[in-house]
Amino acid sequence: MARDISISRKALFSALAWIIGILIFFPIFWTILTSFKTELEAIASPPALFNFHWTLENYVEVQSRSNYFLHFANSVIISLGSTILGLIIAIPGAWAMAFVPGKRTNGTLMWMLSTKMLPPVGVLIPIYLIFRDTGLLDTRTGLVIVLTLINLPIIIWMLYTYFKEIPGEILEAARMDGASLKAEIIHVLTPMAVPGIASTLLLNVILAWNEAFWTLNLTAAKAAPLTAFIASYSSPEGLFYAKLSAASTMAIAPILILGWFSQKQLVRGLTFGAVK
Repeated sequence: MARDISISRKALFSALAWIIGILIFFPIFWTILTSFKTELEAIASPPALFNFHWTLENYVEVQSRSNYFLHFANSVIISLGSTILGLIIAIPGAWAMAFVPGKRTNGTLMWMLSTKMLPPVGVLIPIYLIFRDTGLLDTRTGLVIVLTLINLPIIIWMLYTYFKEIPGEILEAARMDGASLKAEIIHVLTPMAVPGIASTLLLNVILAWNEAFWTLNLTAAKAAPLTAFIASYSSPEGLFYAKLSAASTMAIAPILILGWFSQKQLVRGLTFGAVK
């Protein structure tokens, strides 16, 4: 029996949700607003909310100073490439842990999760030296590899959770019908877990898109994504807030648009299996 919720409680929860949403979105809103100000107006005190001279000069200067589309292409290739490679590795691994668990399955899952607790700076020097010696510094291939390894534990954990919600009897029926292991994973398991796979893909594209530590330390110019593009506007002469805001807006706009149009799929995937 569903729990009855009074109208006043619904209104309270709605108001709280709106307040939290506005607080979370406000920094993004302020960044976008600042990008249309001059440098003097960007640092004015008290700051002007809407009554200032709106200008596009920051966007024009950012594009003339930096090749935005090169950084954008690098971000797309690195984020999609690392996510797709991670899914190719993680789907069979999550299948094995979900449907053919062994004595050490839980320990392996916890070990993978524990790798996310290691500070990245702790392994920066050995990874940097490996990349230097193998010619992977400042390459898209190198960043795809390192971001795949960084996000692989999250991908496997998410897929493992989704796969555990799929009845094992369906896979057994496929085996009885003569399906091979490859056919079982590709034609039976994967289509049933599409919502979970889609949400995993979207979440990891966002994580890879926003990754700054590795992209700043392992790239220089050729493979630099949008995170390095933003960082270039912090110079020894000081912070140029209006131009930095314009660069940040140009960097986050694609992922904001992706998140807006895919929010229904993302929520559906994140709640996959919550209600039986």
